[in-house]
Amino acid sequence: MAEKRDYYEVLGVPRDADEAALKKAYRTLAKKYHPDTNQGNPEAEAKFKEASEAYAVLSDPEKRRQYDQFGHAAFEGGAGGAGGFGGFDFGADMGDIFGDIFGDLFGGGRSRSRANNGPMKGANLRTSIRITFEEALFGCEKEIELTSRDECSQCHGTGAKPGTQPETCSKCGGKGQVVYTQQSMFGMVRNVQTCPDCGGTGKIIREKCPGCRGTGSVSTKKRIQVSIPAGIDDGQSIRVRGKGELGVNGGERGDLLVEVIVSAHPIFKRQDTSIFSTVPISFGTAAMGGEIRIKTVDGEVAYDVAPGTQTDTRIRLKGKGVPYLRNKNLRGDHYVTLVVKVPERLNKEQREALQKFREAMGEVPAEEIHEEKHKKKGFFK
Repeated sequence: MAEKRDYYEVLGVPRDADEAALKKAYRTLAKKYHPDTNQGNPEAEAKFKEASEAYAVLSDPEKRRQYDQFGHAAFEGGAGGAGGFGGFDFGADMGDIFGDIFGDLFGGGRSRSRANNGPMKGANLRTSIRITFEEALFGCEKEIELTSRDECSQCHGTGAKPGTQPETCSKCGGKGQVVYTQQSMFGMVRNVQTCPDCGGTGKIIREKCPGCRGTGSVSTKKRIQVSIPAGIDDGQSIRVRGKGELGVNGGERGDLLVEVIVSAHPIFKRQDTSIFSTVPISFGTAAMGGEIRIKTVDGEVAYDVAPGTQTDTRIRLKGKGVPYLRNKNLRGDHYVTLVVKVPERLNKEQREALQKFREAMGEVPAEEIHEEKHKKKGFFK
């Protein structure tokens, strides 16, 4: 008889593995080697049984303690009970454990979920809305139109024809689920399924409402007022509670999620709570300084340019940025890049003045300037 492999080695886990690690390892092996997916493969069947035996021992605290102390000898000669794989007892508890795992893997097993006919919150609705740059900064009120389902006015949500009432499903007794118990290689396994007669509602409608055709709800168009908070950014969403789809079996309505799309601004750019813009200034203002007017989201503001300002100089207008979304009393800053504008065309006066400026700055010696003038004059003459 072949020597048994170490159970930890079989599952591929360390000796200090916790319950979650054991279960995860076993689920992987069970899915890989399960006989239903490896029909006619004796090697896969043997590995499946080996993994099941290892998990049966290591998932039980007392059996794991015995195995850690005595190894495989702890279960030889009837020490660990009789039956099952190699003398192991797969009783009702182990059957439930394996039922849970195989229920997750293959759709069977026990189900701990609540009955399908219990109250459930309605589905969320999603829509989008486009707003301007300024509306995103300072907030606004918007009205949107959407279609959702409301309670049928004829049957008041029962789905039954007026004057009649839904009947309790006789197959599931109004629970919405039916339980099947069957014998498996791991013991008795309970299998919980949705009731096929009522579809999980627990009710049977003999005569359907003509207004909603038995659904209990009708599709309606409505207008909803949405408050856009100051400081919201492009791509963010607003949750309007209780404006989604109807709940099921008395559950609360879902929510409405409104995605905000902010239109681009021709002058301003935004990054978080900061605003950026570019302002051109004249050569004279850059050199000598002076007052300029800068456009902000609050209107124009005056700013004194320092003499000798270089192009691409960035200045900060404190508190002229975006309001903080969760604190309207705080605002970011507005950063302005000053770009010195060089004139493309000069008239005679401007050219002469600029020439004198260059001469005063020592850029072109006076002799070269006069010599250049005489050359041009002689050529045209």
